Amino acid sequence: MKILVTGGTGTLGKHVVPSLRSAGAQVTTLSRHGDIACDLLAGDVPPIEADVVVHLAGGQKGDDLATRNLLAACAGVRHLVYISVIGADTVPLAWLRTKLACEKAIALSGIPFTILRAAQFHDLTLTMVRGLAKLPIVPVPGLRLQPVDVRDVAGRIVELALGSPAGHVPDLAGPAVFELRQLVRDYLDTAGKRRLTVPVRLPGKAGKAYRGGQNLTLDGDHGTRTWEEFVAGAAR
Repeated sequence: MKILVTGGTGTLGKHVVPSLRSAGAQVTTLSRHGDIACDLLAGDVPPIEADVVVHLAGGQKGDDLATRNLLAACAGVRHLVYISVIGADTVPLAWLRTKLACEKAIALSGIPFTILRAAQFHDLTLTMVRGLAKLPIVPVPGLRLQPVDVRDVAGRIVELALGSPAGHVPDLAGPAVFELRQLVRDYLDTAGKRRLTVPVRLPGKAGKAYRGGQNLTLDGDHGTRTWEEFVAGAAR
């Protein structure tokens, strides 16, 4: 099976690519510095010669344009797997609206597809928590997170890529829901630091969506590696 992976050197891709190769797939990466050097935003995508495309590339802006450019080069592709974000259709943030636009473009492309929405990765959650913990007084917005380990997501992506197109599959989140305040305190305790935390109310429609848990999933699938295990490993 020939599989092309966009974003193959990113946080998720660096786990997905070797796992696909270990499973016997012939994997090619597409990125600015990949096997196929290409800028999806620039629209210079060569014709894709692969059975399956795993679309992991993404950024804060332009994902919808990049995805449309990729789709235009996918004639003959039998299956496209896309990683999206929980809350893409319910949390009114510009970045998430872009993810939803990508989902819609894929669904309308005529290419058989599988879309997995995942929660925020442990790595990104830790980056956010570390940034807050550097402040003398830590403002903690009143929101909850359900961080998931990137290796759990990578394992699921590999399963989906090696399987048949399944449309929208159940969301994938971590095994537990945390208040951001708790995540910050856990990190401070593990790092042996002391900070005063001050609760902050998130304003607007996005704040209402987060307070309503629109970024969480209780009925989807859940990873196995916990936040506590991840933080302990990162501290070491």
